[in-house]
Amino acid sequence: METETVAARRSKAHIRYELADGTRVPGVTTVLGVLAKPALVPWANNLGLAGIKVKDYVDALAGIGTIAHEMILCHHENRKFEADGRPADMIDKAENCLLSYFAWEKGHVIEPILCEAQLVSQQYRFGGTLDMFAKVDGIKTLLDYKTGKAIYREYFYQCAAYRELLREVKGEMVDQIRILQVGRDETEGFGEASQASTEREWDIFQHCLALYNLKVGKP
Repeated sequence: METETVAARRSKAHIRYELADGTRVPGVTTVLGVLAKPALVPWANNLGLAGIKVKDYVDALAGIGTIAHEMILCHHENRKFEADGRPADMIDKAENCLLSYFAWEKGHVIEPILCEAQLVSQQYRFGGTLDMFAKVDGIKTLLDYKTGKAIYREYFYQCAAYRELLREVKGEMVDQIRILQVGRDETEGFGEASQASTEREWDIFQHCLALYNLKVGKP
């Protein structure tokens, strides 16, 4: 198992994952993009009927999520969050996510081990950036924050891949997965889901990875 030569390089637009020999590999969310999402079609159609540009709307939601993740990271690293000129309304919504996280955190003892860790699998040839690996009330836990209205099964497919990255790259075993849904406003609220075993979800991810590689013509 190699750890020192694995690279995950960040550009302004996205994170670039590479193997030790410099070969570029897909990220977890890119791999899971092969899954059909039929609910998105009527959702996007309704936005269009309302005169809302789908790309702009999705980009704004993603921006809020990025800011919220950064705020939580700053909290755990005892750093001050820098707005850097980002829109005030996005900052406000991200702060709502942070407050939801704070409310959850008060009921637990959190001991961070890794935050926003960028890892690459030499064996399976994919990369990913996990939100947090920590001891939560003494249990080694993979935490994933989601800004949105609900928790979907696909999130556990993601976490199963992150779990494998932790095992391969860091030699760490995960005892449980916890997904936190931190809403952007009071209508979205807060939700939590946890799971100990992700064997089935890891199988699903591997099938998605195989399909992705077939589609892009990779061995």
